[in-house]
Amino acid sequence: MSAFTPASEVILRHSDEFTSRRVLFAGDLQDSLPAQFDAVEVRVHTTQYHHWQQLHPMLGELVHFSLLADARVVEGCDTLIYYWPKSKSEAQFQLANLLSLLPVGCEIFVVGENRSGVRSAENILEGIASLNKIDSARRCGLYHGRLDANTSFALDDWWLDYDVDGVPVRTLPGVFSRDGLDSGSQLLLSTLEAHQKGKVLDIASGAGVLAAVFAKRSPKIRLTLSDVSAAALESSKATLTLNQLEGNVVASNVYSDIVGRFDMIISNPPFHEGMKTSLHAAETLIRGAALHLNIGGELRIVANAFLPYPALLSDTFGNHEVIAQNGRFKVYRSVLSRAAKARR
Repeated sequence: MSAFTPASEVILRHSDEFTSRRVLFAGDLQDSLPAQFDAVEVRVHTTQYHHWQQLHPMLGELVHFSLLADARVVEGCDTLIYYWPKSKSEAQFQLANLLSLLPVGCEIFVVGENRSGVRSAENILEGIASLNKIDSARRCGLYHGRLDANTSFALDDWWLDYDVDGVPVRTLPGVFSRDGLDSGSQLLLSTLEAHQKGKVLDIASGAGVLAAVFAKRSPKIRLTLSDVSAAALESSKATLTLNQLEGNVVASNVYSDIVGRFDMIISNPPFHEGMKTSLHAAETLIRGAALHLNIGGELRIVANAFLPYPALLSDTFGNHEVIAQNGRFKVYRSVLSRAAKARR
């Protein structure tokens, strides 16, 4: 089995094209191809903290994690290899940022799974770069073109605001529930009782909706919000600021950068990595919760009803209950006992 994603395998079919180039990798890159890529220079810009964690030990300062690339990141690069994400709006946002920095004439390669909508790259970049499909394999498409014109980019143009239960939310492309609160998170919110106290950790915070609404109901809670997405982290900060709320916003791959213990951990955990179903993050969230909760603290998550979380919760905590459900989602609650903590 290949160590590379199908998209990277398509890029490798054209590896001779890149040996004399200075290449910038960006987009939804999910493997270590840049660390093994044959080119004059390789740099990476990623908006995903866990991708940075994977590549930084091999590439050091040549890999950058941030919401936006800047001139320092792209300096000297003559070729962009962009991995198409599953969100079209996220691709538009990232490409607008990247192409505003790269020089006219820069070579552009866009690759992605067909089901992700990579075909729309041609239309999105029309008038900026004329793309042509140059390969199709492993259910992926590879498009090539050159940057034809200078472009501009302003972050302020990309924010979107909406309201949840009287709480304003500010968010960016690619963030979960970009256009409004999803029904799973709404179900979880319905279980968060008012006037609670203590330290609350919101994992996979997205735009910070859960934390902000909860804090409005319970002003005495102390918030920590975490996510792997730079866009989500900036959105969480913006939502807290908009609501005049205080909170610690942390880039963390589940618990990788979380310090201390909490009285409650809440989450609507993702179960996809790119286009693939993956339960790894949710499993890590559940199993690691016992190490990050105080005695009597609780984990409260919402999940699609078909996902196999009850057994994980019982194995970790020795207990779980369903405190809310509808036709699609269930909200699970588990409480950390002394006996469960002693087992960890």
